[in-house]
Amino acid sequence: MSEQKLGLFDGEDMPDVLTAWDFYEKGLEFNNSINLEETVKANENFFIGKQWEGVQANGLPTPVFNILKRVVGFIIATITTDNLKVNVTALANSVGTDSYRECVRIVGEECDALMVHNNIPALVREFARNAAVDGDGCIYTYWDPTVNVGGGVMGAIRSKVLENTRVFFGNPNDRRVQTQPYIQLITREMVRNVKIRAKAAGSQDWERILPDDEETTRQEDVFRTDDKVTVVLTLWKSQEDGTIWAYESTQNCEIREPWSLGLKKYPITWFNWDYIQDCYHGQSMITGLIPNQIFINKAFAMSMLSIMRTAWPKVVYDRTRVKKWDNRVGGAIGVDGNTNGVAEIIDPAAIQPQIAQYIQMAIEQTQESLGATESALGGGKAYNTSAILSLQKAASTPTEMAKQNLYKAVEDLFEIYVDFIGEYYGTRKVDIPTPPEMQQVFQFIGQPAPEEIPMDFNFAVLKEYPMLLKVEVGASSYYSEIAAMQTLDQLLQGGFIDIVDYLERVPDSYVPGRRKLIAKKQQQLEQQQMMQQMMAMGMPPGMMPPPSGEADVPQAGVQNPMQSMGMGMGMGMPMMGGSPSPMPPAAPPTAPTPNPQPSEGAEGKPISAYLNKDPEITGGRGYRAAARAVNGQA
Repeated sequence: MSEQKLGLFDGEDMPDVLTAWDFYEKGLEFNNSINLEETVKANENFFIGKQWEGVQANGLPTPVFNILKRVVGFIIATITTDNLKVNVTALANSVGTDSYRECVRIVGEECDALMVHNNIPALVREFARNAAVDGDGCIYTYWDPTVNVGGGVMGAIRSKVLENTRVFFGNPNDRRVQTQPYIQLITREMVRNVKIRAKAAGSQDWERILPDDEETTRQEDVFRTDDKVTVVLTLWKSQEDGTIWAYESTQNCEIREPWSLGLKKYPITWFNWDYIQDCYHGQSMITGLIPNQIFINKAFAMSMLSIMRTAWPKVVYDRTRVKKWDNRVGGAIGVDGNTNGVAEIIDPAAIQPQIAQYIQMAIEQTQESLGATESALGGGKAYNTSAILSLQKAASTPTEMAKQNLYKAVEDLFEIYVDFIGEYYGTRKVDIPTPPEMQQVFQFIGQPAPEEIPMDFNFAVLKEYPMLLKVEVGASSYYSEIAAMQTLDQLLQGGFIDIVDYLERVPDSYVPGRRKLIAKKQQQLEQQQMMQQMMAMGMPPGMMPPPSGEADVPQAGVQNPMQSMGMGMGMGMPMMGGSPSPMPPAAPPTAPTPNPQPSEGAEGKPISAYLNKDPEITGGRGYRAAARAVNGQA
């Protein structure tokens, strides 16, 4: 008796062209069983305003009062924000958490960079919009090796939004992504591009890639093209090591053989607007509102038809005495005989006022059920900030669950980013705070030490460090920034913070050139502090150092007072430009040393040992000058 095969793909561990296409057709069959294609099509049409498509009007007006787009736009603006901030922290129960501090900081900076490069706020808005209209939102993350990130390094992480009709879960009764046996992503691509990619990947049958029709229930010509082919990307999790594998194919040709992505998580971020039990597809916000929208449009249409037919009065006249009625302004009408009873005006039938009331009630109830009240939409009146904030908070209550689910999806997205960083980044240059030994080197050569220096960092260590991501999302209230500015103004006026603290917390849009101003103010504060220390030591005013920017300019015939008092390199005072370092208050003046000896680091070793300890440290400014000084060549 032969042993039964337990592989995922019809008993095999790896898929082939026929198996991948068979799984794709099973996914289509499930979507058709829940009428997903037609539901998404109807929702999209109603959202963009095509609300009378396929309806036989028969002379009835077809007005569109699209309350759905206004409500959905308000809800998306309420639950999304541009103030996304990701904080990366090590698990509290990890051994040696403090040793991860620098690694956590570097990963946090990389997440901030990905936030900008991938334009995450705009991506999240589209992601949430698709979930609200179609029922589900999907973000696919991939590695693009063609991106030049600078410094001779190639490759970057990219993300894009996919339609929910093009994502098939291996277990359609489970909405959790990471528990799926496999996931398929369907795209429509140009035949030429797919052939080029298949040939480059070493496919022997790349010439067999032919155009095909998309196997969906859609009948629009735009989806029936003769220059595109359906590409199936199959992702699955290895049973041996838990890594994600991929296989790319068409209906009758293999594009690329199975390969390992090296990831531990599926690169898919999935978000249901509202859950449906035993189904990975969710319920759209628009699906339940379409009947309300249809009623509003039809009620308006019949009211318009009634107005067009009966709104204007009709004239009834005696044709035996009036041959032809003349409606011209000021025109004469000929009458045979007496004018009494020759004509009469019939008043039109009045439209019942309850019709307009019911239409308005339908609109208001639909909006309020979703939290889009008139006040929240900007139609109400609020006479102070507290009233507006209270109204906005009350209006956002119905969407709080969707908001929290969206933030959880953003957290999942950045967990996938960390997985990609650990697998694909390798060793790259990063900025780290200048070590104490390097600060002594710069102090020795008389140059200000930079705050950070570039060094190599191996991102593969992320596979060994357990990480926990915490996403902090800023408030989307219109008045949040104004309230923050008012609080900062009060703290500054009360003397609780200084001007530097104030400028560090002010948005860039409020103060142009804010960073330069902060640096200038910090420099001025350091000078004032140093002058106060010198005055406390009894130094006369004439011996005070000049303002910043003048100390490093030598003047002919004038000896630097700091050198004359023996406060040169030996005392740690930089003499080659930059802001002077604070002087120890109790240090006695000493004579300058003609040939300074190499200084010692924190561990008692000469600075030359630190200079040659790590070749990567040579990237800091002034290394050559420091080396010459240490070797007695300065």
